[in-house]
Amino acid sequence: MRRHYSCGSFWGDSGMSEQIPSGWTRAPVCDLVEKHFSGPSPTCEERNIHSSNEWAVLKTTAVVWGGWNETAHKVLPKHLWGQKELEVQAGDVLVTKAGPRHRVGVVIHVPETQPHLIVSGKMIGLRVKRELCFPDVLAGAIALREPQKYLDDRTTGMAESQVNFSNKALLQTPVIMPPLVEQAVISQIKDVLDTQIRQTEALIAKLEHIKQGLLTDLLTRGIDQNGQLRPTPDQAPHLYKDSPLGWIPREWVANSLGSVVKLQGGYAFSSESFQEHGVRLARISNIKGDSIVGDFALLPWSFIDRYSDYAAKEGDVLIAMSGATTGKMAVVDNENLPMLINQRVGRFVVTERDYVLPSFLTFLLGTSHFKREIEIAAIGGAQPNISGRQIESIPLAFPPTGEQQKIEAAMQAFGKRILAEQASARKLHHDKAGLMDDLLTGRVRVAPLLEEAQQREG
Repeated sequence: MRRHYSCGSFWGDSGMSEQIPSGWTRAPVCDLVEKHFSGPSPTCEERNIHSSNEWAVLKTTAVVWGGWNETAHKVLPKHLWGQKELEVQAGDVLVTKAGPRHRVGVVIHVPETQPHLIVSGKMIGLRVKRELCFPDVLAGAIALREPQKYLDDRTTGMAESQVNFSNKALLQTPVIMPPLVEQAVISQIKDVLDTQIRQTEALIAKLEHIKQGLLTDLLTRGIDQNGQLRPTPDQAPHLYKDSPLGWIPREWVANSLGSVVKLQGGYAFSSESFQEHGVRLARISNIKGDSIVGDFALLPWSFIDRYSDYAAKEGDVLIAMSGATTGKMAVVDNENLPMLINQRVGRFVVTERDYVLPSFLTFLLGTSHFKREIEIAAIGGAQPNISGRQIESIPLAFPPTGEQQKIEAAMQAFGKRILAEQASARKLHHDKAGLMDDLLTGRVRVAPLLEEAQQREG
């Protein structure tokens, strides 16, 4: 959800309501909750709960505009277990209060949760008075433009990357609430929309899982002359040959990655060159998962020409060569450009295009086999690192380039289906945000829906 700070029809410049729908009430958050609570932010073991007696603290990524994510937690030190007064319960409302500005003020309703999860010091838990409001309706009310602006105006910090607001600021935030009977209908509408969103996201997750299985099959069995997956080695052993990698199709070649690809390192740009505006610099901290993200250091625009040998291109695969993200890889897309590559970040460059297509390289580097080899090669304990020579020595199986094109086409066709479902999910989120904004400000009333419900009950 993005913030928009234009005042609505029920709010004046002061942030207080000038007019509210008939029968609605205006109140500070503190009048609508029976309890508010914030917890500690200790150093923790970076893993989820493994047993029923362990307790964990939530990460701020558990509270995102997309919804509640109970898996975003880490196990507490044993001496902090058992803090029931801080334990999150189904029906609670959680609001982030510290972090980068765009991550502060995020609010969610907890529909259900596993036990033994507590809030951290970077968020506030609210337990609502059920006789006054529905928890998901209160969460929606706090997420509206005007309450968000009220909180944003009371957020402090020396830098945009680390700001916060007090518990008091949230508790004093004014919200407008419909009567309970209207809240009930709004809550039901939200449940229907959330069910549609969950079903779509579950389908996307299923398709992603199928995609990984398909990729594994394509990169071990390939596509035959009829455009079909080859039979397995057990079904048709005559179509395969033995290799250092095990059984591979007869037409394929097993060789080291370095036989067709070189790993080029970045340049040791000095932090003294960093400035407020300029070209992005990809550092190891920017390579997380499959994406290039985070706060980028910026270099003078003139560096694009001066250090052109270290400029990333769309489709480049980058890898972190040291640090906590060692072995993490990401593909450069057009949104990241222009971009220079820093020291300790490597870029794969195809040197033998007769054996591997640059676009096909991303599939090879994404295999579980390659990632496992990277993990084995990484050394250094708390600060692991890996050399270009180690990476280039990893063996891979290369199909003929014509077959590589067929594999690419098969993956792209499947990817289009996932992209279509992702677009559908985004539309559902957008439609839900718009409708809930209309319902929770009273621009659209639920009276017709109430009348229909009463008629059905009659």
